[in-house]
Amino acid sequence: MARLSGRDPSLLRRINSTAVLRVLRSHFGRAPLTLTDLAHATELSRPTVEGVIEGLVDAGLATEAGEEQPGGAEHAARRGRPARRFRFRAEAGHAIGVEIGAHRIAAVVSDLTGEIAGSVTQDVEEDAPAAERLAQAHTTVAELIRVNAVDCGSLRAVGVGTPGIVEADGTVRLSTALPGWTGLALGEKLRETAFGCPVIVENDANSAVVAERWQGAAEGAQDVVMVLVGLSPGAGSLIGGRLHRGFGGAAGEIGALHLLGREATPERLLSTTDEPLHPLDETAVARVFALARAGDERAERAVERFVQRLVHDVAALVLALDPELVVIGGWASGLDDVLGPLRAELERYCLRPPRVALSVLGESAVATGALRLALDEVESELFSVRLD
Repeated sequence: MARLSGRDPSLLRRINSTAVLRVLRSHFGRAPLTLTDLAHATELSRPTVEGVIEGLVDAGLATEAGEEQPGGAEHAARRGRPARRFRFRAEAGHAIGVEIGAHRIAAVVSDLTGEIAGSVTQDVEEDAPAAERLAQAHTTVAELIRVNAVDCGSLRAVGVGTPGIVEADGTVRLSTALPGWTGLALGEKLRETAFGCPVIVENDANSAVVAERWQGAAEGAQDVVMVLVGLSPGAGSLIGGRLHRGFGGAAGEIGALHLLGREATPERLLSTTDEPLHPLDETAVARVFALARAGDERAERAVERFVQRLVHDVAALVLALDPELVVIGGWASGLDDVLGPLRAELERYCLRPPRVALSVLGESAVATGALRLALDEVESELFSVRLD
């Protein structure tokens, strides 16, 4: 193991560079900083800061701000040369978040501060084979890059959210939603054929809960469960603000709870006929909820059965994790009538019922969370000191 030592000048340069870059990044969007400002903020000497800044400018991560002086050039001349000021170059790189789902591919791109520049969504057939779905993902990202005039060389990381149990290396160990997805080395294939930068692959519900904490219903919350409601629901969890994946990446797979001796599958619970719904037929599910709201008795009974099963699944997570907040997303986003029964039933089943809220980000949650994971990878590279 490498040992920290003040005698290693390269290590000291990395530490100093990281300290200055962190300050510049934290001040992005505010007034540019002088060398003196940076020296005070980092507690480094001014000559050290000046040397670091030169390196950051050469690397394209910092730039000198324009010399804008009140009163024009004559006023500036009387005062002498103004202090040089510097800012973080958010445009120096980009990150992309991608959702590869059953019915669509969605992609979103941002600069290095997370400011979203644009998004693209394309439909995909639910029975599309793996190779076709991957090709569609490449096409969607290429369109995103083209529309937003992003230089491919500026890509720093790509995050991908997808249904299934995903291992740490980006291999999909199990996915019942997407044909040919089980066993697919998704991260490796995307790194080799598409992006030329780090690719982080995560379960879709895990990506969604990260997104809701970043800029959605769970902002500021530390212990959160997010449920992507569907006929095979999944959940993502944050414990102490950190994503909980479980030992093998299978945490939150509550869609498997119906296998524990229950007679009725979710597809039958929400059916208003004698035939089960197709597990991926979101339109049919929305139609049942719409009929229930309109007063159709059979649909009302179906929704009641489904919500009761959902409550049991969510209650299992709540009792195990004791979250402060449960966020409901997936195709249930916008179906506010789910929340009332869910809150009431959790009151009955849970020792300390959590707050329950609807997703703020809706359909964009998975791609947005994947983007946040990509940005985390970029920030780890930029702002951490690695020991060689």
